[in-house]
Amino acid sequence: VQLQASGGGLVQSGGSLRLSCTYRAPGLNNWAIMWFRQAPGREREGVACIYGGNDRADGEHSSRFTVVRDRAKNTVYLQINNLQPEDTAVYYCATDGPLCNLNPAHHRGPWGQGTLVTVSS
Repeated sequence: VQLQASGGGLVQSGGSLRLSCTYRAPGLNNWAIMWFRQAPGREREGVACIYGGNDRADGEHSSRFTVVRDRAKNTVYLQINNLQPEDTAVYYCATDGPLCNLNPAHHRGPWGQGTLVTVSS
């Protein structure tokens, strides 16, 4: 399943942004939605994941990241607070089933285009 992230843009340091990942099939409300990012010149890394049965999750490495699921809208949001220049990256959402696995090498499906987040200092 290929998912498309949206909502990126240019933000000043310290600001917040909410990225969206909308899927057509309501059944994906029971799947884990993973968020990854790839900064310029760096490898893709996992930043957050929400399990299929949950509606909220914290980031993998930082409390500045929060994932929220809106089941009525078939959408998962990645809220990023206190953005820093090092958060500049292309952000992707992806799913491989009901469980989380934030190792990008393990993602089985195709990657969507991602959405660019640029944080200015």
